[in-house]
Amino acid sequence: MSEELYKTHYSVMYDDCLKAFKEVSEAIDKPIFADMTFGGGGHSLGFAEEIPNCHMYSVDQDPEAYENGLKLINEKNISDRVFLNKMNFEIFPIWIQENKPELKFDAILADLGVSSHHFDKFERGFSFREDAPLDMRMDVGNDNIYTAAEVVNEMDEEDLANLIFKYGEERLSRRIAKKIVEARETAPIETTKQLEELVFLSYPKSQRHGRIHPATKTFQALRIFVNRELEVLENTLQSLYDLLAPGGVLCIISFHSLEDRIAKHKFKEIFQTHKNTAKIITKKPIYPSEKELTENPRSRSAKLRILSKLE
Repeated sequence: MSEELYKTHYSVMYDDCLKAFKEVSEAIDKPIFADMTFGGGGHSLGFAEEIPNCHMYSVDQDPEAYENGLKLINEKNISDRVFLNKMNFEIFPIWIQENKPELKFDAILADLGVSSHHFDKFERGFSFREDAPLDMRMDVGNDNIYTAAEVVNEMDEEDLANLIFKYGEERLSRRIAKKIVEARETAPIETTKQLEELVFLSYPKSQRHGRIHPATKTFQALRIFVNRELEVLENTLQSLYDLLAPGGVLCIISFHSLEDRIAKHKFKEIFQTHKNTAKIITKKPIYPSEKELTENPRSRSAKLRILSKLE
């Protein structure tokens, strides 16, 4: 398998998460961890190396991440304690209940960021830096999931505008949706560059060359919608907390305000429901260090929140 199949990437807030994992596992003979977003394997494989007595259960819905992950696990000869499954992490609590009901986890991590791989591998359609099919499915090849192209070509104008506003926090969503609908009457919108140009032209000329490219929020909105990112997060946090052993921690790394808001509110909700057993470790989120920001500017929007299940 080519090394280019899935590029390695900088594991965001690695040191902060490792510290949390180490603290909870110090007095445990065989700590059990879970990584809900394996990606390039940075967190899972790094933690397995740093905490050699641990067992790690990891998942990723991306077939390229999964295939590459199996390869890395076998190369490192750690398949006896790092277990990777191909699934969206919303399935993980159900899978555990059905296959490993005796397991309780000492630490669980969900790094919600889109891997650099997805932005850099242009044919996946996440980026508009190069022209590519407008896909955006994490579980690429799954025909049960709408592609971004199908969304922009088939959704009605009002729903499309609402989607772009809700998931992209794009104030010009109605102008953009109108432009898209007008364009698709002539020919389908099939590529990233086609969509980028339509969004760019929807902006007033005076606003087209700001710090953030005009198409950024619309692409974010489509990616979130196609992959049900916020819905999955909202639906799964309670179930992940339920999987924790006493003393265990749940770590969530988010990258935009919509994700962070859900994590913050769900943590509060869990705390209110389980006042005697839940503790919010991070009253305010932890941000990347200056060193990390220098090494990896893409981590600038990351926020880490940690919830603990008390002994």
